[in-house]
Amino acid sequence: MTLPRILLLSLGGTITMTRSLEGGIVPTLTAADLAASVPGLAAVAQIETRSPLRRPSAGLTLDDLIGVARTLDARLAGDCDGAVVIQGTDTIEETAFVLDSLIAGNKPVVVTGAMRGPESAGADGPGNLLAATIVAGSAAARGLGVLAVLNDEVHAARLVQKTHTALPSAFRSPLAGPLGLVIESEARIFMRPQRAPVVSGSLGDEPVPVALLKMGIGDDGRLLAALPDLGFRGVVIEGMGAGHVPEPLAEIVSSLVEQIPVILASRAETGPVFSRTYGYPGGEIDLLARGVLSAGILSGVKARLLLQILLRAGVDRAVYAPYFADPGSPGLTPQTEA
Repeated sequence: MTLPRILLLSLGGTITMTRSLEGGIVPTLTAADLAASVPGLAAVAQIETRSPLRRPSAGLTLDDLIGVARTLDARLAGDCDGAVVIQGTDTIEETAFVLDSLIAGNKPVVVTGAMRGPESAGADGPGNLLAATIVAGSAAARGLGVLAVLNDEVHAARLVQKTHTALPSAFRSPLAGPLGLVIESEARIFMRPQRAPVVSGSLGDEPVPVALLKMGIGDDGRLLAALPDLGFRGVVIEGMGAGHVPEPLAEIVSSLVEQIPVILASRAETGPVFSRTYGYPGGEIDLLARGVLSAGILSGVKARLLLQILLRAGVDRAVYAPYFADPGSPGLTPQTEA
């Protein structure tokens, strides 16, 4: 049987970090180093390695991820059957979501990393990399979009979140659970969600600043009101509960919507922004009527990245809704062309 050809592309992160002379761990290992450290990897795939970056994941930029998406598009159009992106866990959910928003096609792309460095007792990197490679080479994973695989769980990019600072089980999909598991060296997929629309077409080279503001009791709105003057091109508001802000901020939001796109997410761990329950000033009915756009089930960090991508792609604000909506929402026709 011919083994699948899988690209391992490393960006750095804890999985690549060894202790420095100055103290603490820093990125040093390449994708080839990691591949050589995983028992049984050669038995599940033909491996190609690339290491374009060696950074902690907090240092990655949207431009970095756009470059990764372009590299993967090119390789997946050729003889590569799937790809694994290796990076730090701090921003795995963001990387997976950006790649899911930009990469079309059915070949599996998996993002993975490690909570413990390779020199730690119980290092989880080799197991995560093996499981991710198994998923990337599996026919069962085709058509699911970009996935995150850690702790033998398979998560959808749109749903996955890092929920703990230390545990190997840090990654969860609180809204619906994982799509599947890796068991006995096999990807077992139990759910197949509909993919969200991909933003196609060229992206502008210039970064587009988008603010992310979390609401709290007594927020007076001065940061919100100052955003256009500070050069921001959009904002994602993490509202309270199902998507609410203090009443005095409602008029500020109205003024802001006339200048820049305003996206409403929730500061809660999971769950959708509501649309027709709370009618008081600053409630979701009021904010949506003022021209705010719902982020649906997207977290604030993912909604911010999506808005940056849409702005860089020149997508008209009038057709943003399908990109933010749950793909299963009724009455929405996905827009797949930028």
